[in-house]
Amino acid sequence: MNFRVICTLAAAMAVQQAFAQAPVLTVADCQQMAITQNKKIKAAQYQIDAANAAVQSANAMAYPSIDGSVMGVYLGKPIGGALNGMIPEYFGSASVSVTQPVYAGGKIQLGKAAAAKGVSIQREQKALSEADVLFNVNKAYWQVVQVKEKIILAQKYQEMLQGLQRELKNAYDAGLIYKNDLLRVEVNLNEASLQLNQAHDGLVMAKLALAQVTGMAGQTDFNVADSVSGDFPEQAAPDLTAAAENRPEIRLLNRVLEAEQLQRKMLKADFLPTFGVTAAGMGAAGKGVNISNGKDLMASWYGLANISVPIFDWGKKAGKVKEQTLKIAARQQELDNTKELLGLEVQQAYLALNQSVKKIHTSRLSLEQAAENLKLANDRLKAGTITGKDVLEAQTIWQQAYSSTIDSKVEYRIQEAAYRKATGTLH
Repeated sequence: MNFRVICTLAAAMAVQQAFAQAPVLTVADCQQMAITQNKKIKAAQYQIDAANAAVQSANAMAYPSIDGSVMGVYLGKPIGGALNGMIPEYFGSASVSVTQPVYAGGKIQLGKAAAAKGVSIQREQKALSEADVLFNVNKAYWQVVQVKEKIILAQKYQEMLQGLQRELKNAYDAGLIYKNDLLRVEVNLNEASLQLNQAHDGLVMAKLALAQVTGMAGQTDFNVADSVSGDFPEQAAPDLTAAAENRPEIRLLNRVLEAEQLQRKMLKADFLPTFGVTAAGMGAAGKGVNISNGKDLMASWYGLANISVPIFDWGKKAGKVKEQTLKIAARQQELDNTKELLGLEVQQAYLALNQSVKKIHTSRLSLEQAAENLKLANDRLKAGTITGKDVLEAQTIWQQAYSSTIDSKVEYRIQEAAYRKATGTLH
């Protein structure tokens, strides 16, 4: 065994080992990675965290607020020490105040409810993002499968052409055919080689697209577990109403509508009185700062009770309530319209899925007929009743039928994911 052979075998073993070590991913694997790693879903989770922070802030509105301040003052001549020392030359003071809202027209409780509703909205927004991402995962995954199957087809087609080339070369060398028959096959071989290279490049791009949506951006050292084999059943007619209610878009619009209704209640609360109390203590130290006895220390406190009653504002508050009422009516129309559109989307997805089943049946039949035609062409070539051009045409028909079969099966898998997304069952 010479050195070149040894190097070739070593390189082949290294490639085989690298291929064996590459992870093999299922659709479920890719979906799980997308849920934890996809940037769109991560951004949605940050929005939920921000909404939870807003809830904490709203809850804190019910508790008393405590404020403190410290101040130091020095007064130069002639102010400092004036009026027989009644104005101190220098002093420092500190104060602490506690304010407790007692009644604010229900705004505090409504604010808590609105903040909690904000969390619900962001959660539904995340569910909507997840549905979009999971569909894109399924689509990208099956496109990888599609390109992988096209590579297998390209290799089979190339082998067919090579076999035909050998037969025609032997016939040409024996003087049984003209060279143009052989050249025609060799031209197709060149095209098949180019198509195979393009398919390999397409596989890289398809893997990059799948890697991006699953959070593995830039990685291509993985394989997919599925092929185009399996069952492709028709789907029973869906319950359009139930399907629409399962959609995150509807749940999201319901939460937004509820938030708008809470906002109207908060605007109505502006018509109600508010009541709050404040207690504050203060102290000061400085030369003669106590104006009652001239001592250097002084301390005191005070309490306040405040009631605010709205009387007349030229209809500004009423106008805001009316505006919010109309916004709620608009949201309701948007919700109803979205339900109708989603119902149409479900129906369209259902029809497209079952249409892809018919395409699979048609493409399978065409492939069987193309395979039978190719067998007959090969037999007739050996019998000498047709030329290589006829076999080449039969091979091309078979290759196109095989490619259509791959496309129809992958289309079914993508339409299946689209139907599950439309019915809110894509998880």
